[in-house]
Amino acid sequence: MEKSAVSFVAKSGTGKTTLLEKVIADLKGRGYRVGVIKHDAHRFDIDYPGKDSYRLTAAGADTMLICSPQKLAMIKQHETAPNVEELVATYFNDVDIVITEGYKMGGMPKIELNRKERSETLICRGEKNDPTLVAVASDQPLTLDVPVLDLNNPAAVTDFLVERFIRKEK
Repeated sequence: MEKSAVSFVAKSGTGKTTLLEKVIADLKGRGYRVGVIKHDAHRFDIDYPGKDSYRLTAAGADTMLICSPQKLAMIKQHETAPNVEELVATYFNDVDIVITEGYKMGGMPKIELNRKERSETLICRGEKNDPTLVAVASDQPLTLDVPVLDLNNPAAVTDFLVERFIRKEK
């Protein structure tokens, strides 16, 4: 069965990471295995000059994996970024749900966060009607064609994820 995955999207400064920290902790507390993909539109580095892993990558390794008893990290060179669906299928077979932060233009189901003080408008409703929107988590009442969750109630967001994306697999 295809892995359940959902993207959390919002305008910068809305609080995606803050909410996701609480939702992930809640999912873990309920016994679920959680995978996360953070979209970064910019260049990032987790490997630094002076580290052996950096030296091996700089020498030309196309894929370099560093592993310890507690965790592993992989650095894989690529010409173009793989799409999010490919990442989910390739790297997340051992989890109950994959949550992505970002991927506003992706084709996965989306939950949009909306904070009144940040923006009155939505990314997925308005000029463009994104058919992948499944819910909005907001701190203000909204009338929409999808469920509106309380942005300040992470447990309600977790409940929605469990009902919509995890229980259907079990």
